Amino acid sequence: MRLSTKGRYAVMAMADLARHSADGDRVRAVSLAEIATRQEISLSYLEQLFARLRRGGLVKSVRGPGGGYLLASSANETWVADIVLAVDEPIRATRCAGQGSPRGCMVGGERCITHDLWDGLGREIHRYLATVSLADVIAPRACASQRMAESINGAMADGAAA
Repeated sequence: MRLSTKGRYAVMAMADLARHSADGDRVRAVSLAEIATRQEISLSYLEQLFARLRRGGLVKSVRGPGGGYLLASSANETWVADIVLAVDEPIRATRCAGQGSPRGCMVGGERCITHDLWDGLGREIHRYLATVSLADVIAPRACASQRMAESINGAMADGAAA
């Protein structure tokens, strides 16, 4: 699975933002320094990630005292797959040059014998992450486990129908 620290850290930071921007009935901007401290991620690395997340329309920046970042949409409407893709992290499990690339991972450029297996796994991972919202990530474990079970059962039902 090719999901580097860029994708994992972006999801961690966005989950932190979702959890800490809600202050009772109010919404408050969260500084990257706060996120960096809580999640133990370099501030300069977070700045790079949030520039991409902002360009991807997932966060809004707030300037001035009390400034920081807010989610552009609610945590219920922000999908993990979108976060990973916004930081230019492809969700794939093959060694090949890129999604849709005719060039395979073998020395001669052909695809390996297990290419379709790993390509299918990458699609399933993306499909799953596209069903998980930030609200699911920050929810108590029981809710997140239930959501995962529902997703797996739905995928199995889809597979049986195919």
